[in-house]
Amino acid sequence: MLPVIALVGRPNVGKSTLFNYLTRSREALVADYPGLTRDRKYGRVKRGERDCLVVDTGGISDENEGIDGFAKHQIQIALEEADIVFFLVDSREGLNSSDQAIADSLRKLNKPIVLVANKIDGLNADIATIDFYALALGEPTQIS
Repeated sequence: MLPVIALVGRPNVGKSTLFNYLTRSREALVADYPGLTRDRKYGRVKRGERDCLVVDTGGISDENEGIDGFAKHQIQIALEEADIVFFLVDSREGLNSSDQAIADSLRKLNKPIVLVANKIDGLNADIATIDFYALALGEPTQIS
């Protein structure tokens, strides 16, 4: 069985864009508004001799009803299946209470977590990501 990487984070932090980049596809729909991704989308990543599956998920929000409730259930399934979690945050918006709540939940999984600071282009990367150290998930991996 291939290792599974789950991409999680708030709405519109770039999970689907990263999914498309990693899978070298355009399978995940991308938009400038939140809520487009609601279910799980799987793709295969091939890098040299290594293969894995990556799972795109909807954005984690505080809503529990309707479509957001469905998305939350899909995220939970992806996290259960995952061997490693890529937690994406938005470097332009900075750290917020939702990021902290998500980090607290992810820590309880006892799975490896990679903190990914997205949208770093055009910013002083070190300054833009310094607040994310408060999540206590290690050094943020910076991407744009």
